[in-house]
Amino acid sequence: MATHPGFDAGHDLDALPLRERKKIQTGLRLWRTAIGLFAERGFDQVPVAEIAAAAEVSKMTVFNYFPSKEDLVMGPMEQHLDEPARVVRERAPGTSAVAALRTHYLAALRRFDPSTGLSDDPIVLDVVRVIHQTPALLMRATAGFGQQTQTLLATELLAQDPAHDELTARVAAAQLLAAQLTLTADNQRRMLAGGRAADALPVALDQAHRAFALVEQGLGDYCTRTA
Repeated sequence: MATHPGFDAGHDLDALPLRERKKIQTGLRLWRTAIGLFAERGFDQVPVAEIAAAAEVSKMTVFNYFPSKEDLVMGPMEQHLDEPARVVRERAPGTSAVAALRTHYLAALRRFDPSTGLSDDPIVLDVVRVIHQTPALLMRATAGFGQQTQTLLATELLAQDPAHDELTARVAAAQLLAAQLTLTADNQRRMLAGGRAADALPVALDQAHRAFALVEQGLGDYCTRTA
């Protein structure tokens, strides 16, 4: 989940040309205005015209930045749908897909990246609440991160598999993303319950190590019935 739509936090905003800087600042103002209104009154109760008025722009300007009302919430998150596939594609030689995604996720946890759920930034928590309280947004999030991201990852795994085993690629993608989504959901619950990201970090790191180990090692004889 990006906290700053259309802007990579790794770059210096002031170093950008004035036109580009103003464009990013306008998009960010629209996004923050919309999330604030949605969190206060509910997604379905806030028309785009009200968001435009509150941000002091025209309704057309809102749609120039965000093609639909749903994009005001989901757009920044969906910039990262291809991230797992990209991590696998760009991993160093000799690095397994599991190791690459584990390293990437652990690093994101340590910097409290919103994509891990381990962020107590108030506006990030507002986004999570709005999505959870709005069936259409929750369905879109599930379709994006549960289906589209999985398809992209499976395609990348298949492309790099010498055996070109489609079933293994699809199962591996499903398991890897299920681990990440489970961890992220747990972190979001901690934050929504009032937890502090810094306090929750040790537990989140431990659970991430355990979850990726399960994927890496397989379930084996897990839950074998003994009687």
